[in-house]
Amino acid sequence: MTFCLGIKTKQGLVGLSDTRITSGNETTSSKKVYTVNRKKHSFFIMTSGLRSVRDKAITYFSEMIARQDDSFTKLYQAVNEFGNQVKIVAKEDKQYLEEAGFQFNLFSIIGGQLEDDPEPKMYLLYPQGNWIEIRRGTPFVIIGNTGFGHPVLKRSLHYEDSLEYALKCAFLAFDATRISANDVDYPIDTVILKDGEYFTQEKRFEQKELDHVSAFWNNRLKNAIAELPSEVLNSAFEKLEILSKES
Repeated sequence: MTFCLGIKTKQGLVGLSDTRITSGNETTSSKKVYTVNRKKHSFFIMTSGLRSVRDKAITYFSEMIARQDDSFTKLYQAVNEFGNQVKIVAKEDKQYLEEAGFQFNLFSIIGGQLEDDPEPKMYLLYPQGNWIEIRRGTPFVIIGNTGFGHPVLKRSLHYEDSLEYALKCAFLAFDATRISANDVDYPIDTVILKDGEYFTQEKRFEQKELDHVSAFWNNRLKNAIAELPSEVLNSAFEKLEILSKES
């Protein structure tokens, strides 16, 4: 499984991806983020699904970008082209993969800003090659293991938030997933793209660098639960107390 998260704010984009790869009983680490940084052409792709499908689609796409990057002036055009490459890989491999018991399940988050984009854009690309745009109403998308991080983001994240705040939310969503699923783990890769800068900044974090953040959040969460105004909830124990006195 995978955890990849993309966030869109008024200031730009934040992406976070784990690196755990599971194959049978073996686990390894591998980068799940592909970036392009050229003059007024900056975007990233994060993927979940079979590694072989991802690598093949990215290879085909990177060759296309090397030849035709200047022909893309808006991000959706690059997204369409990556979708075309995914369709080509599906024609070549999908039948054989399914016969072997595997799913053709490449989901992709694509975020960036090209010269004619008025602001950074973000898209979710499906295995069939079609896509939806991530907009301010729900300014995030998760692929892979989606269930555990979603509540953190729904409760705390808004389009008007800063990139720094969005990155904190992204980490907490990852951390909630990591402690709940054994197929999502460190190290993590982050990408930041600020509006109008046309440069995707990457950084990798190891667990030892962020353990103190996770511990801080755990302690704050426990204290917040202890301090909840729970008088109404405590009424659930009233009958139990009466029975205890009678006995």
